[in-house]
Amino acid sequence: MTRRSCTIYVVGITCAVLLAVGIGLFAGQVFRTLMNNRLKKEIVLVEGSRVFDSWKKPPPPVYMQFFFFNVTNPDVFIAGGKPEVKQIGPYTYREYRYKDNVSMVANGKMVSAYNTKSFVFLREKSVGDPAEDNITTVNIPAWAVMNNVKDSFWRTSMVSIWMNSLKSGLFTTRTVDELLWGYEDRLLVRVASTKPEVETVFGLMYKKNGSNDGEFIYHTGEQNYMDYGRIETWKGQRELSFWSSNYSNSIVGSDGSAFHPLLDKDERIYIFTPDLCRTIYMEFEKDVEVKGIPAYRFTPPRSVLASKEENPDNEGFCVTPKECLGTGVLKVSPCRKGAPVVASFPHFYLADGKYVAAIEGLSPERTHHQTFLDLNPTTGVIVRAHKRAQVNVLMQRIPGIPSTKFLNETVFPVMFLNESVEIDDASAEKLKKLLLISNLVSNFPLVIVGLGVILLLVFVILLCQARKQKSSAEDDTAYSPVNDKEKEDPQNGTYIGLTPKADVEA
Repeated sequence: MTRRSCTIYVVGITCAVLLAVGIGLFAGQVFRTLMNNRLKKEIVLVEGSRVFDSWKKPPPPVYMQFFFFNVTNPDVFIAGGKPEVKQIGPYTYREYRYKDNVSMVANGKMVSAYNTKSFVFLREKSVGDPAEDNITTVNIPAWAVMNNVKDSFWRTSMVSIWMNSLKSGLFTTRTVDELLWGYEDRLLVRVASTKPEVETVFGLMYKKNGSNDGEFIYHTGEQNYMDYGRIETWKGQRELSFWSSNYSNSIVGSDGSAFHPLLDKDERIYIFTPDLCRTIYMEFEKDVEVKGIPAYRFTPPRSVLASKEENPDNEGFCVTPKECLGTGVLKVSPCRKGAPVVASFPHFYLADGKYVAAIEGLSPERTHHQTFLDLNPTTGVIVRAHKRAQVNVLMQRIPGIPSTKFLNETVFPVMFLNESVEIDDASAEKLKKLLLISNLVSNFPLVIVGLGVILLLVFVILLCQARKQKSSAEDDTAYSPVNDKEKEDPQNGTYIGLTPKADVEA
């Protein structure tokens, strides 16, 4: 066997082995499974893991923007007319968040932590000075007091007298700082004189700067990667007690800071948020890319805040059968000390049209008012997010309060916030390197198949060359004498020509 023949056989055998092995590994997803198992072991909430430090203190900057609805015609609304508002903002704060008092519990199977947040004002990203800019808006303390006494004619009459003597109206004008971080309300001070447990200071973000929402206990994800970051208890509770059904009171999913790796487009993502006093869910919307990182966009569908008629599961969120609002709004008074506070998306995005039509100056837009999460599906890392929510007050006629007798029942917007984050450049580079390694390892069988295909081409070329050379050799052995003299040579004897039989007879 010639050297060329040996080469052909070696190339052919190697080609066959590479193709068989590569296709087999690819079909069996062996390397992808190995890489996924590696990710499941690395992405866990235990000391020393790849994600633990960034989970305790997330590196990307978080910004909190506040937009207020300044009421331009409060007297018209009080007289029964249509209110008009003008959006003012943003007032932007840098939000610093970290996990405090982190400790392993349940024999290391879970981790306990407090989510602490603090805020620093950013003048360059804001429209004005919160200490100087005034906003005319709903007098939330007054409405909270009126709502608490509305079932007692005597107490309602007393509150009406207090409001008149203190000149506490249905609307108030305060600075942005006061509305956010708190001011002492004269009506609350009067109420506290008879009920010492009543807080005399009111602010939409009162006591939320440098504070936390209580103790969370999370699953580490070691036993099951799907449990990574999942809440086990909040403030020692496995479920809430504000609502009237098990579904409504359930504490499910994460707190919004961690999501399990290997996300699927078909799954629902559950997030428990203390601000809304409930769990919400998000569904896949579309593929996006952030700083070169592929991501799935998840967003709350309309069904999350749908009416009980549209989504029967939401019936448990009705305060009472008579206090059940329409699609797109959620009355959260059970967890707001009875205050008639209503939550929604900004400008009543995804809500019934009647809520938008009742207020002049609102224009819901998906781009500016949608809440969404962009998650890398391989690692579950948040690469971009916008949490947008609106605070409203339910304003209606209250017997015994003369100033409310002409009011049309209205869910009145006060303020909405936009809490946003986008992965920083350093973290993005680290994540891209991790994804590159993951893709290379997962697709290694394709590399083997590629080498097999290359060797197959080489094998075909060598076979063609060998066949061509064999044909040339056969042609060289068939020849005729040049002339008749060569047939008889007196010195060498008669020459026998290798001439085809037909030519000799000729």
